[in-house]
Amino acid sequence: MFHFWAMSQDTFDPDIRRAGRAACSNAESRFERLAMRYEDDGWARDEAPVTLRTELRQERARRIITYNSSPDLPFDRSINPYRGCEHGCIYCFARPTHAYLGLSPGLDFETRLIARPNAPELLARELHAPAYRVAPIAIGTNTDPYQPIESTQRVMRNCLKVLRDFNHPVAIVTKGTLIERDLDILAPMADRGLVRVGVSVTSLDPAVSRRMEPRVPSPARRLETIRRLSDAGVPVRIMTSPLIPGLTDHELESLLAAGAGAGAQAASWIMLRLPRDVSPLFQEWLQAHFPDRAARVMGHVRAMHGGRDYDAQWGRRMRGSGPYAEMIAARFKVAARRHGLDRRQPALRCDLFTPPARAGDQLALF
Repeated sequence: MFHFWAMSQDTFDPDIRRAGRAACSNAESRFERLAMRYEDDGWARDEAPVTLRTELRQERARRIITYNSSPDLPFDRSINPYRGCEHGCIYCFARPTHAYLGLSPGLDFETRLIARPNAPELLARELHAPAYRVAPIAIGTNTDPYQPIESTQRVMRNCLKVLRDFNHPVAIVTKGTLIERDLDILAPMADRGLVRVGVSVTSLDPAVSRRMEPRVPSPARRLETIRRLSDAGVPVRIMTSPLIPGLTDHELESLLAAGAGAGAQAASWIMLRLPRDVSPLFQEWLQAHFPDRAARVMGHVRAMHGGRDYDAQWGRRMRGSGPYAEMIAARFKVAARRHGLDRRQPALRCDLFTPPARAGDQLALF
């Protein structure tokens, strides 16, 4: 059964402690007809401040594989074990998806999470379907499958077991070091050419990283994850995504050098994307943490998107356009070649896909 929360408040009590949270506000979903706001009635003045805690609900999903036809994505199907993400990255382009649940893309996205415990069961059922045609499944392209709640929910691990049993190819994107727990599954899959991983490192500055992505492991710890995956034989690329113009883009060469030093085999980059609710949340965060750079950052962003905060057109939404975007692309190309990261990861194998026999299945004659 799926449980909804009550409507999100426009703002929380200002005395609530938001330690480890990036969003500065909690505006209603854009689909809500009514708005609520906090009003101090004067009665709680002497009470100790309350810390904003993470809440978890469960959803019994009806389907788990999502298909897309986007020409600028290298995959046509994906899985999302969780809705919302405790990592709390302020720039996360998945934040607007919380609005479809009647929740805020702001603090709700970071604190009101939804697990999908029947995902492995649904995945096995959908892979068994006679009409299913194998192609790599992407996981982590929306919310992180290795966010902190995975340590207890284990939805991602159980999905990996299904993919392993079917010999199904999978591409994983994460910032979470919890992926190391699953090396007992990933390493044998990598030996068969069935898995590759992208680890996102957005800045080498721990202070900047902590403000942008408050519950993500430190940059140094993520680089260690790249090393451990690589040492286990898992193909891994460093993802310098997103690059934030005027804030983190000056680190591009250093990020690639650090990734190569940790054992990454390839690299990729995406420019900051600010769709829908993400733009006001990001700008509010900029003013709170980097007011001296806010105008410059947003000036570069708008210059790359035709004067707008975001251009959703295919072919431009990931990289932007214009001189600044071209300069970043050129810098990436040069630095990637210098560090041996200018190569594609090996194609994942689809020829090994074999649905395992189920109780009651007719056995093969030969």
